[in-house]
Amino acid sequence: MTTINGDQASPKASAATKSSTARVPPPETSEAVQTRFRVIAAFWAVIVLLGFPIWWKTTSIYRAHLPIQEMVDWDEGKICRPVFPLEIHVAAPAMQISESQHLLRTTQHSLDDFNEFAAHHLRLKLANDTSASNANGDQTAETEHEAAEERADIALTVRVLPQDDLTAPRSEIHADATQLDVFYPPNQVPLPSSSNPPLSAFIAQELQGLYSEEKATIAHILSGETAGSDSESISRRLRRSMKYADTYHLSFSLFTPGPVPSSWDIEAAVKEYLTPLLDAFAPISNFTVDTQVQLYATFSPMAPPPVYDEAETAWTLKKEDLSAFINAAEWPLNPSIGSGPTLNFVLYVPAPSQSPMLVKENRASSWIVPQWGGVSLLNPPLSEELSPSNPKHLTQESLRPAFMTFSHQLLTLLGTPATPSSLPLRLQTLIRVRAATLLLSASSTMGSLARLTESLPSIPIPATVASSVSTTLTHLGTTCSSLRDGRFAAALASARVAETEAERSFFEKSMVGQVYFPDEHKVAVYLPLLGPIGVPLIVGLLKEVKRLIAGRKARAGA
Repeated sequence: MTTINGDQASPKASAATKSSTARVPPPETSEAVQTRFRVIAAFWAVIVLLGFPIWWKTTSIYRAHLPIQEMVDWDEGKICRPVFPLEIHVAAPAMQISESQHLLRTTQHSLDDFNEFAAHHLRLKLANDTSASNANGDQTAETEHEAAEERADIALTVRVLPQDDLTAPRSEIHADATQLDVFYPPNQVPLPSSSNPPLSAFIAQELQGLYSEEKATIAHILSGETAGSDSESISRRLRRSMKYADTYHLSFSLFTPGPVPSSWDIEAAVKEYLTPLLDAFAPISNFTVDTQVQLYATFSPMAPPPVYDEAETAWTLKKEDLSAFINAAEWPLNPSIGSGPTLNFVLYVPAPSQSPMLVKENRASSWIVPQWGGVSLLNPPLSEELSPSNPKHLTQESLRPAFMTFSHQLLTLLGTPATPSSLPLRLQTLIRVRAATLLLSASSTMGSLARLTESLPSIPIPATVASSVSTTLTHLGTTCSSLRDGRFAAALASARVAETEAERSFFEKSMVGQVYFPDEHKVAVYLPLLGPIGVPLIVGLLKEVKRLIAGRKARAGA
């Protein structure tokens, strides 16, 4: 074994030490250290003083101030509880003032005893005789018209008139006016000592009957429950009717499986049979009308064909097959025209070989498709030729039955109540129902918007949304006060504005788009850009901080 002593190893160790010492870089000069420090400080100064403020300014989300608590209070019904005081004028020209006042008081007491829904109540007031007022001349009528505009809407005028040949009171409602005539025997004039005269009880009962459906409908809208025994009919009517819209589009279509009829007097028919009804609806909604004719419109191959019934001597359609009658795949029925919903009215003229065509169960020639439109079958009389055929042209008079049906279907689809028989009274009821519906809908939208902005703090709230919310709340307050004062037409006008502005604020495009851009997406966008730049800057900053700390410790130790 050979042993290497220290004298022999020392030259090699010296060489290794010299080699490692030669590889160590020379120490930095103070000028280089200061230059590196200034470069890193300059980068961070640009980031902190310029880059970060610009990024914050350009990426910050503007959130306009919203009255959150007020919006929630409207949604919860704490600010407004809708009431519907109906002002009814009672005119008794044949009675003395004291007798008519006593009749008014006792009738009002009877109405208050009958009423179980406090939000809807009838208020009776004495009125002058209409015929006597008109007899005073045009100037008096004009003065009364101006005064009527300043007070609450007159829901109904009750004329109490004596009639000699009666043994008990009777009533008669005017089909084209808001007037109820009550005829009574002259010996039934209320005595001052009577607390519940028969005439007062009769008038109160008639008024309750006139507004029973309206009261049940409003109770259903406000609380979700209907009052009385008409709950099933009220729910069915509300399910069939369209959702309220400011504008509806009416589409009238003529379909026939053959080449005729190829034309119809639709313009004259619309002007004669439909325009007066649309004008009456002007305070509630607006309408546009378009028409079309479609020849060779065959049934859908999937729909059951009509079956000839020898007992009825007619081609019949089963009630359960009516939903498949419309050939939506081939018939050009546009489901939506413009911004408002479309109501389709189809006039179908069967082929001569399948005429007349009826519904088997009730022998009807028309039916309603809920929330869509209506269908009417026109079975014109065939000629006595050997080869009978349908007429080439449908005149205005031949279209009259179909358009009377369309008018009734339109009233049903728009939610008009079935009673009373007076159309102006039914339209007044629809005004009150729509005002209540829009008031609750706009209030609910405000609550939903408030909860949305609170739960998603990252979405922007532009100034247009704040403006729409302010307008909505203002018109909601106006609607509530107008309802309280009995000015229902003004209440509906304000409610329409409130609903429009509420929908505009809730469906603001910038807000909706931001909902689908969560914070995780922002991180995914920023990391690829800031990673390569941020890591060297952070590492350089840490090294400088360590150097400064080490230098301070060295100076402190010295």
